[in-house]
Amino acid sequence: MACPTNSIRYNTTLCACPPGHILNGTINGCTLFTDNSIISMDSGVEYTISFPETLAAFDSLKKFTQSQAVFLEATLVMLLSWLLLCFFLRFMALGDGRNIWFRIRWWISRLDICFSTRHWLEDQKVVMKRKTELGGTFSIASWILFIGLFAVLLYQIISKRTIEVHNVRASNGPELAAFFNDMEINITTVSTMSCANLRDLGTLVSGNSGFFDFRVAPLSNLANYSCHNTSKGPTLTLKCANCQLTQDNLYISWQFVDIPNNPATAVGFEFNVTAMNQARKKYVSLVGGTLKNGSIFDDRPVTFRGKETNILKFNLFPRIYHNLHDLRLIQPLFHEFLPGSFFRDPNQLQASLESSNDGLINTTLYVNLLSAYIVEIDNESIMGPVSFLADLGGLYCFSIGIFFYLLVQCEYRIEKLRNEDTILRRIRSQNKAQQHWDKLRKYVMYTWGCSTLNDDNKSPKMASGCSPFMIQSADGNDSSRKPRQQTSLDSVNFNRKVSTPVKKVSFLPFYAVKQSTDSGKQKQHSIHSAKQHYIGSCKDLSRPQHQESSLPDESFFPPPPSLEVNVDSQMDMSAIQRNLTNLYEYNVMLRDKLLAAQSLVHALSMKSSSQVTNSET
Repeated sequence: MACPTNSIRYNTTLCACPPGHILNGTINGCTLFTDNSIISMDSGVEYTISFPETLAAFDSLKKFTQSQAVFLEATLVMLLSWLLLCFFLRFMALGDGRNIWFRIRWWISRLDICFSTRHWLEDQKVVMKRKTELGGTFSIASWILFIGLFAVLLYQIISKRTIEVHNVRASNGPELAAFFNDMEINITTVSTMSCANLRDLGTLVSGNSGFFDFRVAPLSNLANYSCHNTSKGPTLTLKCANCQLTQDNLYISWQFVDIPNNPATAVGFEFNVTAMNQARKKYVSLVGGTLKNGSIFDDRPVTFRGKETNILKFNLFPRIYHNLHDLRLIQPLFHEFLPGSFFRDPNQLQASLESSNDGLINTTLYVNLLSAYIVEIDNESIMGPVSFLADLGGLYCFSIGIFFYLLVQCEYRIEKLRNEDTILRRIRSQNKAQQHWDKLRKYVMYTWGCSTLNDDNKSPKMASGCSPFMIQSADGNDSSRKPRQQTSLDSVNFNRKVSTPVKKVSFLPFYAVKQSTDSGKQKQHSIHSAKQHYIGSCKDLSRPQHQESSLPDESFFPPPPSLEVNVDSQMDMSAIQRNLTNLYEYNVMLRDKLLAAQSLVHALSMKSSSQVTNSET
């Protein structure tokens, strides 16, 4: 019969795997047992509900999303994206203020909510709100950083607002008697053996040998035991329902022996010990691991076989969880592993397989109940309202302070940034003024129908819009005249106390409308004659200066006073008062001259009406 690959022969016809190797039926060969000797232990309580193995990726994703690093990374990405966007917009031209880039940069400057009164100023005499594009960029950046750090702080408060405090105190008999747990112990002997190799299981030894508390009893008095075969080897299971432990030391022993064509060899042990409260089964304490070598200095593979006993030591620690409504749960702890007989050399293993004296594996489970002490577990809060507010204020100061420092440095080193708000405001003011002027032109054209305003950009040197203005207003037979025009013209007031220039320049249409209220053919003829006379009068007003005229020319109205404005620095109150005084004096002078012109035109109109009356008579 052919032996598996990488195996050794003994007794001429039998086969076995070398030390530290186990038979793999899939490849029909001996493979090295490579599981690490790692003890996995849960020192607290865990939920018994677990996800299946197919959802292992979900568990890792859950751990990743619950990390504070996720909030910090998201904050960093948003912060860099915002700064890069604003840096890109800096290279876009402002133009005349009508493109999309100007609008975006203008609204970024309006977002300057944190540093509008803290910009760099050459003189700090007057505090003014200067909303700049750089200030808007850093204001939003500071808030992005603050919100990100605030989210991290909330996560820390929610997830780690309390700490678990352990208090160890001496115990007594009644307190230990109150612990009722369901315990289960699974120990697998990693080998090619089966439960048919198992012998001498069923005895429980308690106490210490040679002392008065030493006892020997059937194992069934403490727990139910069974053995079942697995892919890794025979698994011994001990179950104790509603177990009440009163003995400090418990010993359970068993052995595996040779059977035909199946020697007693093992390459390691796997164990899993759990404890569960019978009344509250959703909590469980556990410990598990793999043992393959008893030496921490030499990690060479071994095969366990021989008379010396392999001892697995466990400690049971009673715990009271006050934070879980006084849950009483026993915590199993792995103490140590004392290896028995084992072989590292293939020749020695071959000789042991051929000897009947070494044809067994002795194993002992040692359980020590630490009944002298009880661990009390409770939660204590480490975060109060005062500490939370202190942390919140520190985050806000840090977020604002770091970008305020960057703002000051940028404006200190780049002089152009100190008054960059004036460029945006000047462009926007020009656009607003142009929009208001366009609205005024449309209103004038809609109300009085002054056709010359439609093409004022093409004929800027027109002397006066008097002729078309008078003709359309004085013509009583014009069917295209709207009622709104008549209402606006009738409401013109010539009160000398009124200082509104718009009402004073409307005296010509007023006279025409008054003349059109008369009825009859004679009045229509008078209006026609007056209209022809005023057309001639308006033409006389637009003649050159060397011709004789009853009205003054353009030199009659001096130019407005100049404004004293210094763009580079801030205007003081004295300059503003001086400009307002000059403007007021100029308006008073214009009012006097307009009143004089009004009286002159009124006299001409009276003279023309008297001439018309004489001609009719």
